[in-house]
Amino acid sequence: MRITGGNARGIPLRVPKGDATRPAMDRLRQSVFSSLGARAVGVRFVDLFAGSGSYGLEAWSRGASGGVFVEQGREALECLRINLAAVAKSLQADAGACVVTKADALAWSPVGDARAGLIFADPPYAIIGQQPARFFAQFDRLLVPGGDGLVVFEMPGELQLAEPGWELVKRLGGGPREASACFYRRVVAG
Repeated sequence: MRITGGNARGIPLRVPKGDATRPAMDRLRQSVFSSLGARAVGVRFVDLFAGSGSYGLEAWSRGASGGVFVEQGREALECLRINLAAVAKSLQADAGACVVTKADALAWSPVGDARAGLIFADPPYAIIGQQPARFFAQFDRLLVPGGDGLVVFEMPGELQLAEPGWELVKRLGGGPREASACFYRRVVAG
């Protein structure tokens, strides 16, 4: 795995051994960021179920101002911190623009009103269909108010989620036995 674009392009990313973490594949991540385009520039992000940090680090490499990585696995956190340092060095940036938090991604709350314009969520697939409303409630708490924020939610290709108050804007990938990245935004009344 590596950073696929931006100023840290080509930086390899460490991933935990074993199958406790399922890293976002380079090809899907590259498609996500091609679709986002300039939308990632200057935005703050939250990377939920961050694992090795590939989504958030990719956003930072492509111009995001920084953000928060939320992960609770010990080995994943170790890899994430190493990856963050490598990307910061490549960007010649202060790693303090990004915060690594050890927490349950569905229960974590930011300090103050540090909401994000872009949320990445790449949870274990087994838990997505069991409690989709919890995911969208967390997205609602973390996303900037109004309709400008965007959630990129990675899930199995065969899974279809429709949550009241949310609109599926785009879906990338998603064939049988293939990961898909779903772009959601709040439905704004008016």
